[in-house]
Amino acid sequence: MKVSVVIRCLNEADHLPRLLESIAHQTFKVAEVIIVDSGSSDNTVDIASSWGARIVHIEPREFTFGRSLNFGARVASGDILVMVSAHTYPVSDTWLEALVQPFQDPAVALVYGGQRGEDRSKFSERQLFKQWFPEESCDNQRHPFCNNANAAVRRSVWATLPYDDEIPALEDIHWAKRAMERGFKVSYVAEAAIVHVHQEPYAQIHRRYRREAMGMHVIFPWERMSLLQALSLGLNAIRSDLKQARKEKRLGSAAGSILMFRAAQYCGTYRGLNQKGAFNSDLRARLYYPKDYGIRNDSTADQQTTSSEHA
Repeated sequence: MKVSVVIRCLNEADHLPRLLESIAHQTFKVAEVIIVDSGSSDNTVDIASSWGARIVHIEPREFTFGRSLNFGARVASGDILVMVSAHTYPVSDTWLEALVQPFQDPAVALVYGGQRGEDRSKFSERQLFKQWFPEESCDNQRHPFCNNANAAVRRSVWATLPYDDEIPALEDIHWAKRAMERGFKVSYVAEAAIVHVHQEPYAQIHRRYRREAMGMHVIFPWERMSLLQALSLGLNAIRSDLKQARKEKRLGSAAGSILMFRAAQYCGTYRGLNQKGAFNSDLRARLYYPKDYGIRNDSTADQQTTSSEHA
């Protein structure tokens, strides 16, 4: 089994070295690492080159999550395409071995692994990781949830079913849903875990959930959220997080973060599910490249953004 790793990057110099070193020390050796860079202004590309990665460039104005993965997949030579976020690192040196093992079943089209937070992670995000990525694996999942921060797809399936170039976000769930509709399996491997390092300001968290909600509406067009539902869900999440923080004796340090995170999450989700109008270039610019992109409309503005916008 030949495996290619595809990593989307934008200004990931702080995180990329640890990930590339971890890949090099895996028990399962990959054929190649492909970096899809969308305009880094730091030394991300130099770091990737020093580790022998192949660099593919995508113009910032062309960027979407799905299109960038298609860029990387087209030049990949592997039978299996592993997608991993640049600001993650594997929990163990058997991560890749565990992630690709389910592909022994020819009916499996997609495998995704567990995710965890770390000390720098916001308290509420760690609770979400526990909810979304349980400790029990599943060979044949009945729903299309997955996450391309730590996932792999069979290249032969991707060749006939590329990622959607235009969906604002959740290109992974969209792909899994279409693959399952064609009779393929989606597997979850809890032990193929990574640590996902999100150090986002709350405005960025809002944008992330807004993009994802817009993607959810593409996948499931009937999905909507009323303001009352957003308030109710947000308050329930806050109560649950505060209860857990109290149990962990972290209430004093975590309470403010919990309130801000859940407000950003549900405000973004409400706006995204009720978005009016098309996902045009101006909206894309605000959601992917919030700092000046689409205003000054030059290459310098394109690059002035933080890395985890493209998680």
